[in-house]
Amino acid sequence: MKKRVFAFLLGIVMLAAICTGCGTSSTESGAVSGTGGRDKAYKTAIVQLIDNDAFTEMIDAFKNKMTELGYTNMTFDIKNAQGDMSTLNSIASELKNADYDLIVPIVTPAAQAVVNAEVSAPVVFISVTNPVGAGIMTSMENPDKNATGTSNIVPVDEIFNLAKQLTPDIKNIGILYCSGEQNAVLTVEKAKTFFDENGYTYVESTVANSGEVQQAAQALAGKVDAIYIPIDSTVQSAMPQVVEAANSNQIPVYGSDPVMVQSGALACVSVSNTQLGQRSAEMADEILQGAKVSDVPAEAMTTYQYVVSKAAADQLGIKLPEIENLITIGE
Repeated sequence: MKKRVFAFLLGIVMLAAICTGCGTSSTESGAVSGTGGRDKAYKTAIVQLIDNDAFTEMIDAFKNKMTELGYTNMTFDIKNAQGDMSTLNSIASELKNADYDLIVPIVTPAAQAVVNAEVSAPVVFISVTNPVGAGIMTSMENPDKNATGTSNIVPVDEIFNLAKQLTPDIKNIGILYCSGEQNAVLTVEKAKTFFDENGYTYVESTVANSGEVQQAAQALAGKVDAIYIPIDSTVQSAMPQVVEAANSNQIPVYGSDPVMVQSGALACVSVSNTQLGQRSAEMADEILQGAKVSDVPAEAMTTYQYVVSKAAADQLGIKLPEIENLITIGE
């Protein structure tokens, strides 16, 4: 009888130990699942029309933020069209049914190409100037074409308010941009409205590719008091030629990205490329964790950087005024 009781008690103890072990496994499993599966293998395609330092900053910020969020096993394939729109469209077409978990187009031309190709993977773009105007969605609040992301509204008014302090005598503005980039076209329309309302005159010059920039800049520089470059990856890739033409005529160049200032433009007002990349990564995380693209609103970022080049100011004989929050490059 005692042996039976002992065996019974021993069985209870063993059962309790097994249950305790199961509880421990459950807790450990819960700790792993708490990452939301972020540590599994993911494939991301990053698409861009052309390569430049601004895009590199956005991409690096996106990748670093994804790692910070726990995506330690995510691979990134960079798809670069080398400035050719037909190549960009071919890349987008190839991605339509490719085996990617996420597609990340950089700025407007790439985002348009990817959306028009109706790719199956979710799309999170970085730095599209006007997503609605570019046809990427019909509503920022409710993305409806499998694409969402960050928008960099170009503050034309802020750029030329800064210009009034740096070069108050400029009146006739040369606008140089690529007619094939919708982001540039939309920003130019905004700029022309501002110029018309604020007593400026302007001369437009358009290019189809970066090879045309030097000649266009040289022709424009002799006619105007300053050159303005909107958000435009084609012209941005040839900024040294623009700056050379402007310097030959002792006129300033105003840009729309700090990379343009690093390349010799006098000043810009813009959203941080790093912040754009980081915020798009956070949106990508929401989607990879189960949110529908249509439930992740596109976001227009409006925290601006005011950046000026000391070297360009010296070249033009400009003494930089004391301006709060002004970032000076080359001091």
